[in-house]
Amino acid sequence: MKYKHLFFDLDHTLWDFEANAKETLRLLSLKHDFAIKGVHDFELFFERYSYYNNKLWERYTKGTIKQDELRWKRMFLSLLDFKIADETLSKALAVDFLDDLPNRKLLFPYTIEILEYLTAKDYVLHLITNGFNNIQHNKLYNSNLTKYFKEVITSEKANSLKPNREIFEFALNATGANAEESVMIGDNIDADIKGAMNAGLDTVFVNHLKIKADVQPTYTVHHLKELEEIF
Repeated sequence: MKYKHLFFDLDHTLWDFEANAKETLRLLSLKHDFAIKGVHDFELFFERYSYYNNKLWERYTKGTIKQDELRWKRMFLSLLDFKIADETLSKALAVDFLDDLPNRKLLFPYTIEILEYLTAKDYVLHLITNGFNNIQHNKLYNSNLTKYFKEVITSEKANSLKPNREIFEFALNATGANAEESVMIGDNIDADIKGAMNAGLDTVFVNHLKIKADVQPTYTVHHLKELEEIF
């Protein structure tokens, strides 16, 4: 068996962040009377939220903004596109969003099955995630995923963010693994694949969206079931 330790990303790889975020924001749009405030098209609002969330996460991973700024500004900028400049509402949305989001349970198809398969084959499974510590653990608990992972390495725990080499080195030290027996499995080319490659790990690119990568991962899959062909 070439590998012993399998390091998974969580959001967008196993846990369907987009679907869970959309459902959470849809309910919050009703709670906070979006239609009365001037947001008449929820689909457009969510499109703008996704855009700003991705942009701000890029800045957060590069260290140019802080955690709290990411949390409320993605709401503020989305509302601003509807000519709603309301910082108080944005901050209330940010709190409610992070309170409710971890309760969502939508996973990518075959998530439970592949984790059962890999566990049965005696691989040791871990997580490396840029998500916030308590939020990620709550997602795992509510989605019944906690039992599959021996170690959960968050950016807060490691004091570093993917794609920085330090978070991968922290994960290897925390798990007692070495790079040669380890592989990183994730959906993000920059954070998961390039980051792990720079730390000397083999990689599996989980390309749910079938995008073109500008690097060559060790393996590429388009569906989690395809991991059975590698492991």
